[in-house]
Amino acid sequence: MRLVAIDILGFTDAAMSHAGATGRFDKVNGHEPKNAPATGGLTAAVWTDRIIPVAARSGLDSVTAVVILNVRIYASAVSDPADAIDPDMVAAADDVVRAFIGDFTLGGTVCNVDVFGAHGQAHDVRAGYLTQDGAPFRVLTIWLPCVVNDLWEETP
Repeated sequence: MRLVAIDILGFTDAAMSHAGATGRFDKVNGHEPKNAPATGGLTAAVWTDRIIPVAARSGLDSVTAVVILNVRIYASAVSDPADAIDPDMVAAADDVVRAFIGDFTLGGTVCNVDVFGAHGQAHDVRAGYLTQDGAPFRVLTIWLPCVVNDLWEETP
């Protein structure tokens, strides 16, 4: 059996590329920001959240896993007009989710995106607020579950 390695750079790059291709972001980072993003427009960031083995997809000699990426969209929570913040962010999230579902394998780097949560929580978008460096941000976090087959060898 030929096992694969986690191509984390491959699918992080694919997620960043899809987000960037929407044209909605001033910047797309490949890491969770340690500092507040720029406050002029929308910023996106992509990073690994967790890796979970999947019993239902694993065989007798290899383990399949779901690698969860977070794709977070940031906007200043004090932008004007305030009524435009959520509509702009939801439109951007809609474009990003459409890109991920449209490229179900992230360019062949994963088996599939677990859109409906067959192996855990479904691909979704959650809204919230975050204060970073004293500045309030509105955030939408996209949960991107990526199924990777035959990742680790099981030995008796």
